[in-house]
Formats: sequence, structure tokens, C-alpha cells
Amino acid sequence: MTEAFLLSFKLASLTALTLLVLGIPLAYALVFKRVPARALVEAVLLMPLTLPPTVLGYYLLVLLAPDGALGRLGFDWAFRFEGIWLASVLFSLPFALTAYREAFQAVEPEVLEVTRTLGLGPFKRWVRVVLPWIWPGLLSGTLLAFAHTLGEFGVVLMVGGNLPGETRVASIYIFDLVQALEFEEAARAALIFVALSFVLVLAVRTLEVRWRSITGSNAR
Repeated sequence: MTEAFLLSFKLASLTALTLLVLGIPLAYALVFKRVPARALVEAVLLMPLTLPPTVLGYYLLVLLAPDGALGRLGFDWAFRFEGIWLASVLFSLPFALTAYREAFQAVEPEVLEVTRTLGLGPFKRWVRVVLPWIWPGLLSGTLLAFAHTLGEFGVVLMVGGNLPGETRVASIYIFDLVQALEFEEAARAALIFVALSFVLVLAVRTLEVRWRSITGSNAR
């Protein structure tokens, strides 16, 4: 059980960090820049919200297979940790991106314009004005992506299979226990998930309240 949970934490941590690095500039561009065919771009990025995990997993498996389009380029990541990491990034992107975008949308353009007139460069504007304003929203979205990745099952199973120490994460481990009728061990593992989910959701909700107080929003 320990090995499976450690692998889940590794996967969730790397996925959340990747989404933080990629999602922030992407959300910033969607809010403040003129993106051609914005609606189309957003629809593609948010598709995993409604797309069955097995469907996304199937296409990624085809692409990452040794004879797939990406596999032939050296990214033959099917049934490897790298493959489930890529699948997790794509599958959890909408959750992080939505939170990041909402955080940037709370930044008033007039405030940014004032900072420009005061002579603040892009870096100082980001550090002194934007980041203190949006950090709870960014952290909330990152935690949400972490929590979502931690509980992934379908897309991970499709892309990575069930290889101990390589792709068998905690959710698949619980499935194996149930299949083997080892309900007592499955109950212990499931209870850990319940506790983790509660802590993460509480942290996200606390950050949301903090963010609302910073931005002055009355939303609940």
C-alpha cells in the first residue's frame, strides 16, 4: 500500500507543479491577451471536463505507443510513469486553468494601468501587485489539480496499465484489492483517501474564502 500511495503522491506533485508552470502564463494570455479563436482554444483546453477518461486515455495510448505519432519521435511512454504524468497533466488542466483564469480576471485592468504610469516594469508589476492579489487563487487551483490527480483511475489505467512501482497508483491498488476480495485492506486504503480528500477540499475552500476577501468579491 505504501508504494502505491507514494507513487500517487509523486504523480500528483509533479502534475500540479507542471500545471502551475504551464497554466499561469496560459491563463494570463487568455485573460489579458488577444488570443485568436479564443472560444475554440478554451473549448479544446476544457474538453477533459466532459470527456470520459477512457477516451482521453485511449488516444494518448495510441499516440504514445512505439509505433504511434509521438512514440516514433522518441516519446514512447505507454505503460511508463512518463505516460501517466502526461495523461494527468492533460486530464487535470481544466481544473487548474479555470481557477487560474478566475484569479487573473479579479485583477482590475485599471490597477495595472496605474502601475504602468508609475513606471513599474513587468517584473515589479507582477511581484508587487499581481502576485499578492492572486496567490490564493493560484494555490487553490494547484491544490485542486493535485487532489484531482491523486484520485485518478481511468486515464491512468488506460495509459499506464497496472505495473507495481511504475504505474500502479493508489486508486488502481484499491481496485486490485477489491478484485481479489481483500475488502479489509481495501477499506483501510479507501479511508486514507477519504481523509486526504477532506483535508484538500477544506484547504481549497479556505483559500477561496481568503481570495474572496482579497478581491472584495461577495461570492460564496
